Amino acid sequence: MSWYTLVVMAVAAERVAELAVARRNAEWSLARGAVESGRGHYPVMVALHTGLLAGCAAEVGLGGRPFVAALGVPMVVVLAAAQALRWWCVSTLGPRWNTRVIVVPGLPLVDRGPYRWLSHPNYVAVVAEGIALPLVHGAWITALVFTALNGVLLGVRIACENTALGSAGEPVAAGASG
Repeated sequence: MSWYTLVVMAVAAERVAELAVARRNAEWSLARGAVESGRGHYPVMVALHTGLLAGCAAEVGLGGRPFVAALGVPMVVVLAAAQALRWWCVSTLGPRWNTRVIVVPGLPLVDRGPYRWLSHPNYVAVVAEGIALPLVHGAWITALVFTALNGVLLGVRIACENTALGSAGEPVAAGASG
């Protein structure tokens, strides 16, 4: 097993940890009268992110992509920064963070941590990871395809999230689930 396969598996394990946190947080939110939006795009998001992981492994393994340190090393740094940003978002939002769009009506929007500067900082992490993970080992086709499809998905997702946050009676200034 290559070191790159281990990196992809580590990201997959991180995603499983996210799902466990999201499940617990969904229970917390729903117990407080939360409303879920965007159920239709959620399976597409799961499939796309699973495809990213599979595409990275397949393109490197089957395509014989070489490791080029001048690209790979900076991409490892970007990947690590994306993970740090993601978990900063998770810790800042606490039980309000989720992989799904679930909003508890009446709660004020979060305006601290990375949400002080960006409305949807978790999506910055997703975009960075979607570019960096494949490029760590030269999987440029996976990086391009994921980035293009993710751009379309994020347009839908952010619009859904902003509508959900606006419907909760709060101005949309900082994402409460993103």
